[in-house]
Amino acid sequence: MVLGSGPGGQKAAIAAAKLGRRVAVVERRNMIGGVSVNTGTIPSKTLREAVLFLTGHHQRELYGQSYRVKEEITVADLMARTRHVIGREVDVIRSQLLRNRIMLLQGTGRFLDPHTIGVVDEYGRETKVSAEKIIIATGTRPARPESVEFDGRTIIDSDDILALERVPDTLVVVGAGVIGIEYASMFAALGTKVTVIERRERMLEFVDLEIVESLKYHLRDLAVTFRFGEHVTAVERHPDGAIIVLESGKRIPADTVLYSAGRQGMTDGIGLENAGLTADARGRIAVDEHYRTAVPHIYAVGDVIGFPALAATSMEQGRLAAHHACGEPVTGMHALQPIGIYTIPEIAFVGRTEEELTREHVPYEVGVARYRELARGQIIGDTYGMLKLLVSPEDRSLLGVHIFGAGATELLHIGQTVMGLGGTVDYLVDAVFNYPTLAEGYKVAALDAANKLRRMARFTGAGG
Repeated sequence: MVLGSGPGGQKAAIAAAKLGRRVAVVERRNMIGGVSVNTGTIPSKTLREAVLFLTGHHQRELYGQSYRVKEEITVADLMARTRHVIGREVDVIRSQLLRNRIMLLQGTGRFLDPHTIGVVDEYGRETKVSAEKIIIATGTRPARPESVEFDGRTIIDSDDILALERVPDTLVVVGAGVIGIEYASMFAALGTKVTVIERRERMLEFVDLEIVESLKYHLRDLAVTFRFGEHVTAVERHPDGAIIVLESGKRIPADTVLYSAGRQGMTDGIGLENAGLTADARGRIAVDEHYRTAVPHIYAVGDVIGFPALAATSMEQGRLAAHHACGEPVTGMHALQPIGIYTIPEIAFVGRTEEELTREHVPYEVGVARYRELARGQIIGDTYGMLKLLVSPEDRSLLGVHIFGAGATELLHIGQTVMGLGGTVDYLVDAVFNYPTLAEGYKVAALDAANKLRRMARFTGAGG
């Protein structure tokens, strides 16, 4: 039995079915595919593509800053593509479950005892189903501070974005995490005046500082204002919007306020206590390396277990948990996890950052390729992007790959593969890449790093 049909639950169910087990998935009728398909990953990334297309953002370098595909962009324009993609994804997931003979129980699931789930349908009727093994994949919802009065129109969270009636002229984003910065960049590209408020002194602290600075520069060029080291003390609602009051005394007016205050695990209504389990204050469930909870036959995967809370890692967690639950041998998840952030422009990285390597006293050399140096970068109008390799001078291995610009989340997997297979910078130096492509940036950056290493070796040799 799998609770939830999001990325983790879906892959867990399919993996167990492939292993010959009888499988059932519990999900609400209007949430097939979970938060990922309906309000999170898929809608936000589709919305981003709609923004990029309708604003002509990528073509402005070629045709001028005033270039737009559509002058007046409405929410209906943005949502048409989003609703289409959501519908298609839901159909794909239904088909996969059906094809693998997985029973879909539509309703809300709740533990009645450690082996029994009560599924309540939309009419309030309860069906009791028992299972030998159970996987919890209920996901998360946006965390809502109790002091803030959300109304879904003026003061919203990320789930409310899809229900906006119009594109706001001014937007305040509270929280400079991944979700907050992604939406800040999308609305800035639409022409909204965006202000980002963050209590910490920098955003995206886990991302390489040079990459973050590049993103900040680009967002400021889109008229985004950043207020770091600031704390919101009050949000005053007015007929035409809201005023955000900061601890420093600043007052910022906005048509819409988007709170991006992290995520809360959806475990409060599933009767964990009846299964002998508990969750922390954020609704997260503790698991071991096999994604097994404190109750041996119950597993948990995805956002509900916390970091990294990414669709991609959740899928793999679901697959691994199902294999372990079925007693099938399986290799654990690879230590190298790719991170993709769908800002405008996008960011992707794998491995360690310059700050981490410096803190750990690990020597490294840097190789950089600028998109403006690549023919493909000129063709697509991206002259600000960059690809950075961090290379060990000791064994010439790749310590980190960091990309900023068009196609970053796709390009990253080349570097991830080289790192995962133990390759060195020399492979990238000797490899032939199609021309003109952005992937050619790997060779340019590798040559840059190799030349620096050669120069250092020459100095070291002369000194010896």
